[in-house]
Formats: sequence, C-alpha cells, structure tokens
Amino acid sequence: MERAARDLSGAVDLLADHPATTGDALGVVGFCMGGMLSFVLAALRPDQITALVAFYGFPTGDAQPDYSTIEAAIQGHMAEHDDFFTPEAALELEQRLVAMGKDVDFTVYPGAGHAFMAPHNALGTRDDALYDEVWPKAIAFLRQHLS
Repeated sequence: MERAARDLSGAVDLLADHPATTGDALGVVGFCMGGMLSFVLAALRPDQITALVAFYGFPTGDAQPDYSTIEAAIQGHMAEHDDFFTPEAALELEQRLVAMGKDVDFTVYPGAGHAFMAPHNALGTRDDALYDEVWPKAIAFLRQHLS
C-alpha cells in the first residue's frame, strides 16, 4: 500500500507539472482496488487532488488512510451485490466521512454486482444500461470540481 501510494504521488507530481495540465486541480478515478487507492492518494495529496470518483472500491480493515486530510469532493458508485466491498461497509464509510464534514456522495445501485462498469465483463456483472447512467454522472462531477 505504501509503495503504491508513493508511486501514485509521483504520478500526481508529473501531471501537475505537465504543460497540458491546466489549473491547479487534479482528479482521481479508480475501479475496485483503484477505488481503494484513490482514497489513499487523496489523503496523501490533498494539495493536488480535488475530486475523487471511486467505483466499487474503498479502503477497508487496516488499509484505511487518514481521512481527515482529504480535501477532495468524493463520489462513490457501489454495487448492491458485492462481496469484495459490501454496500454496508460503503455506507458506513460515507457516514464517517460526512461526520468529518467531507463533501461525499455514495450511491449503491440496486441489483448491480461488483465490476458492473467493467468492459471485459470477467465476473459476468457488466450492466450496459447502468454504465450509460453512471458514467455521465462521474464525468459531470469531475467537470464540476476540476473546472
């Protein structure tokens, strides 16, 4: 976890210094383990990360970052049928973040399974209609917080 956080932090520095990057705000989007790591990165780099979109993944157990350092607005897209990242744990995390005064909004999609956005459909849970509904929400959220 620490190594991944350092690597991701280096990527933030690279992007922040890149001439194609405009403004001083960066967002992070993660799926599954990437969703979990997006929280870690936002906690590590509140100086740069202003928007976080997590799909089905978030820190659990001993892998929890110091959420108090997160400055980013957070949008989470979770699945009702997810044995990896349960909806109950997601809603518990959302409540903890709200209690800290964080700008956070998690949605648990009824009937959805883990990896409902995955194009490879490895788990057989891909949901094209849900994808068409959720992806524009994520893009709008990023535009709102990164403009």
